[in-house]
Amino acid sequence: MPDFDYAKGRTVETINFILEEIKEFELEYEVKTWKEYQNDKKLQKLIDRTVENILTAFIELCGTIITSKGVAAENYADAIRKCAELFGLTEIEQNNLSKLAIQRNRLAHRYLDFRWQAARMFAEYKGLVLSLIRKILEHEE
Repeated sequence: MPDFDYAKGRTVETINFILEEIKEFELEYEVKTWKEYQNDKKLQKLIDRTVENILTAFIELCGTIITSKGVAAENYADAIRKCAELFGLTEIEQNNLSKLAIQRNRLAHRYLDFRWQAARMFAEYKGLVLSLIRKILEHEE
């Protein structure tokens, strides 16, 4: 049976999805206020789902990359941290990015008291996410 390389092509596909979702987040949701979010259930769902999609795909991307390099992870946060380490991000950057795994779980499991904070933390660390994605794309080319 031929070798199967899941990561080949999958990383670029996942990155494209993440970048499209980030673009939507930036255009539609990033400037929304707590009051707007709190008073509009539809807006809440759109922001929550968009950020959850980004973070889930980001975790998948990091997991795919470290697996292709033979690196194991204990959990989502560890997968993100180890991927960031592989691409030379500082320890502080690695730790900050790994915090996004907790935020993804808060959104996915509908922890009502923390959804807004999860979206705000993503907005705060979005630049780091994009930095790691750029490094991954450079490596893929």
